[in-house]
Amino acid sequence: MPEPGSKKYDTRHARARKDAEDAGTPDAKANDEANESLQRDPRWRSSGPRTERGRGPKGERPEQGD
Repeated sequence: MPEPGSKKYDTRHARARKDAEDAGTPDAKANDEANESLQRDPRWRSSGPRTERGRGPKGERPEQGD
């Protein structure tokens, strides 16, 4: 699953932006439209931190329900 900021995500974002521009969306709003369309699709959303360290300092981590 591609993460925001990865090459696959950026390639898909550029393609979506170009499609929006070709459909008549002004350049200033094409970027926002591409972001919204990718964020609506669950395959392109961030899955969150992959490790415990990625969740932040130990004292500031949210509690997990076990």
